[in-house]
Amino acid sequence: MHIRTLGQGLEVSAVGLGCMGMSQSYGPNPGTREDMIGVIRSALDAGVTFLDTAEVYGPYHNEELVGEAIAPIRDQVRVATKFGWDIQDGRTVGLNSRPERIREVADASLRRLRTDRIDLFYQHRVDPDVPIEDVAGTVGELVRAGKVGHFGLSEASAATIRKAHAVHPVTAVQSEYSLWTRDPEPEVLPACAELGIGFVPFSPLGKGFLTGTVASGASFAEGDIRATIPRFDADHLPANQALVDHVRALAQAKGATPGQIALAWLLAQQPWIVPIPGTRRPYRLRENAAATEVGLSADERADLDALAARVGVAGDRYGEAHMKLVDR
Repeated sequence: MHIRTLGQGLEVSAVGLGCMGMSQSYGPNPGTREDMIGVIRSALDAGVTFLDTAEVYGPYHNEELVGEAIAPIRDQVRVATKFGWDIQDGRTVGLNSRPERIREVADASLRRLRTDRIDLFYQHRVDPDVPIEDVAGTVGELVRAGKVGHFGLSEASAATIRKAHAVHPVTAVQSEYSLWTRDPEPEVLPACAELGIGFVPFSPLGKGFLTGTVASGASFAEGDIRATIPRFDADHLPANQALVDHVRALAQAKGATPGQIALAWLLAQQPWIVPIPGTRRPYRLRENAAATEVGLSADERADLDALAARVGVAGDRYGEAHMKLVDR
């Protein structure tokens, strides 16, 4: 596995592991808690040392799972978690990035993760009621106290990134980015390049779509977030099939899988981009890690660069309520 450097010298594996799906969002888990702990620990065998979680996943269950899994390997991995939600009685009721709340979340996350430091602490969504300068300043205090190693932002606009970075250096920005979600390209990626900030794409496989395993007439189990996302509804999924068909054809020609092509394309964009595909299956983890060995020619990259514009993408990447939480 190759190593990549995000901002402020934070070194991580070139492909990380998103752990959210082990606790929520993709329907019933095919494995037990012990199975998921095994998946997380097996990541290290595949060279994956960058793990992503958040207090809101569960809530809390995912951090506890990750904490148990990494206990014997803590010094060999980098762990990112997130703050920024108002969670009451186990339910998310809005955003809350007030300084006192950030401090509370940091201490609670440290306990759940069974560690004395959070390697990368993201604001999960920008809170319009709290100046980003106050957020950055508070995380900076946690860094100086040794509780947090690095500060990150998620789904933040270029303007917000610049304001935060002026107060405390931003190490990474995490947002959705893939062959069918190109939103960060016009403004966020150039800002990261200018400021020396790493970029961490979540849902780099399009919530499974870019693996070629989601059929045009797919239905989703109860609790699967894709049932609420316009791109996956019956009106849009067939139209989006042309994109994944193109990726599948290239994968077959190169002896790779569609998912590996999607990840290889992201890795080829910039040396400071580190995708974090999620999975609950060890063989998928190994497949994703092996994407670092898939090379794309200049012509193949150019073809994929233009793919979304050429074939079109039908439907939004979130439902209306979640789109309103994206900083713009």
